[in-house]
Amino acid sequence: MNKLILILTFIAGINISVVNGQQELLNAGPMVGQSQMREVTLWAQTTEPADVKIVYWNVNDNSVTYYTNVVATEKSKAYTAHLVADEVEPGQKYNYELYINDQKVNRPYPLEFTTLKLWQWREDPPNVKFVTGSCAYINEDEYDRPGSSYGGYYEIFESIYKTDPDFMLWLGDDVYLREADYYSRTGIMKRYTHDRAIKELQPLFGSVHHYAIWDDHDYGPNNSDKSYTMKDVTLEAFKLFWANPSYGVCSTPGITTYFQWSDVDFFLLDDRSYRTPEFRTKTNRKLLGDEQLEWLIDALTASHATFKVIAIGGQVLNPIKAFETYSTYPEEKEKLLNLIKDEGIKGVIFLSGDRHFSELSKLDREGTYPLYDFTISPFTAGPNNYPPEENYLRVENTFVQERNFALFEVTGKLKDRTLKCTVYDTYGKEKWSYKIHENELK
Repeated sequence: MNKLILILTFIAGINISVVNGQQELLNAGPMVGQSQMREVTLWAQTTEPADVKIVYWNVNDNSVTYYTNVVATEKSKAYTAHLVADEVEPGQKYNYELYINDQKVNRPYPLEFTTLKLWQWREDPPNVKFVTGSCAYINEDEYDRPGSSYGGYYEIFESIYKTDPDFMLWLGDDVYLREADYYSRTGIMKRYTHDRAIKELQPLFGSVHHYAIWDDHDYGPNNSDKSYTMKDVTLEAFKLFWANPSYGVCSTPGITTYFQWSDVDFFLLDDRSYRTPEFRTKTNRKLLGDEQLEWLIDALTASHATFKVIAIGGQVLNPIKAFETYSTYPEEKEKLLNLIKDEGIKGVIFLSGDRHFSELSKLDREGTYPLYDFTISPFTAGPNNYPPEENYLRVENTFVQERNFALFEVTGKLKDRTLKCTVYDTYGKEKWSYKIHENELK
């Protein structure tokens, strides 16, 4: 009898060791990425070479399970895995589990994803609920500048998780490359690997879909532009660590892409790859470049969405020629705004980040509807502590000079939709809210 107990205890010890071993092989994730009606992309990162897969099932029928492709993670790809759930149906919720080397990795929070609903021509558009913001600085003392920590208050990600959004849209500076990282592939991959692994992010990754753009700090050095020599490597890292629908448009490499959620279309822009250097003045200065700008106008005119959300790293409407606002590129900014008006494009809203403060700018335009620019920043980076700029387009009582995030909700019946933005501080306390009815953007 004693021998049997010893044997069973030994076997149980082996099983516990195997489970713990698989958990130790996981650096970050699993994360839910882009969602379509027929597929969803999931992501995970291991600490060494391993075979990774996702097992998933419809929450209404757990008798049938499905499997993603098995991905063998490798050092050349920073041990990341993109896993496609392609046996799904529209408008369904699925639970899932992560397996590493055929062993389940337990996570102490829900793992689930949702496919987009096929509502068109059938019913009113589903309500939409998403979180957005920018500037997520994660401290690493030996590589940070001396002095007080620049990043902190990571519990903001726990506050975001509690809002239970459908998805999260990261508005750039999602990672802060340091001096030790800028000019080596090793440094760039190490920075992404370090920042992605913080514990406060993991529950948010597990059940909220994620989309992202970049800005200067995840593209390269501070205020970086098209001259940055490692931009192909940071683009590679962006593709490895995010699960967007696509990367770049037409013949234009970069992070530009598009996705839709219900009756809201999102146009994600690259404000770095084709950006003229800030202080070069004897040239035709551009922020987006001709091809990307033409694609954007083409895509906007082709869209039938109630709200057309343009996400870009830096502020668009702020008239102040402060660092990195679109106003420092006045010719291209004017061209963009004129094309939106001249082509009769309705429902446009801008989302921006970068500035380490939040505010809502409103531009009234003669003969057409006003444009809005929701600037949401920062998540965890240090807030801007300078006196507020004289932005005469700022909507009263929307200036926030502390860490914060925004929750957007689109509700109502077809032809009667309302978009509401609520800005919260680190701990989920409301700072301000603002509503826009679809008829105000026509």
